[in-house]
Amino acid sequence: MGIDLADYQTKAREAVKAFWGNREAARQKQIESGKTDQGERAGVTAGKNMDGFLALMKEIVRRNDLVDAEICLQRQLLTLPGYFRPTKLWDMLVMNNGRLVAAMEMKSQVGPSFGNNFNNRTEEAIGTAVDLRTAYREGAFGESPRPFVGWLMLVEDCAVSRTPVRDKSPHFPVLEEFNSASYADRYNILCRKLVQEQLYTTSSVLLSPRSSVNTGDYSELSEMTGLKTFVTTLAGHVAAEAARADS
Repeated sequence: MGIDLADYQTKAREAVKAFWGNREAARQKQIESGKTDQGERAGVTAGKNMDGFLALMKEIVRRNDLVDAEICLQRQLLTLPGYFRPTKLWDMLVMNNGRLVAAMEMKSQVGPSFGNNFNNRTEEAIGTAVDLRTAYREGAFGESPRPFVGWLMLVEDCAVSRTPVRDKSPHFPVLEEFNSASYADRYNILCRKLVQEQLYTTSSVLLSPRSSVNTGDYSELSEMTGLKTFVTTLAGHVAAEAARADS
């Protein structure tokens, strides 16, 4: 069946609209209850913000012939064993005949605070990938082909995320690519390096302004870290697993 690129773009826009809509609905609900979180946390705690992207990935799996695979989205089914820690909770797992086909993380960040949050997301992404890769090497998932491992980040497109940022290092110079790089650029660099270092099969960053609650608009920073690369790579991996299952 493959993948209809125009269809995935439509569904991605619907996912973006749902992201911003769910954040606002959660914020309004907390205001009405009188139990508001500090700052932007009011739009995060509902935990449903990236569900539209999870639904898109689920459809890609189904459309590429892995119709009987177990697509895990419920919390009780999302835990994998680790190597440096006992377990890790993922956002989406795909299992087929007892094999781990795919593991995915869907994250987001909105302003106004990007600095510490960027560093936390970076450390989390790297640690998660190293833990999974090492656990796979040590046979934690049985004897099976290497799974698809994906990391997708949706970042608010705003003046703060687009503004160049300077960093200082007292003993050694900061790597040149980070000089005056905005937080949006830093996420793009992170996603590129996550793939180049083979920590993830593919990694994407999407930028979207709050006004996209009405339009679903989003933008990308490079072909390598764009959504098209993410979904087509996943589709190819799933199709390969389906072919193995049928042989």
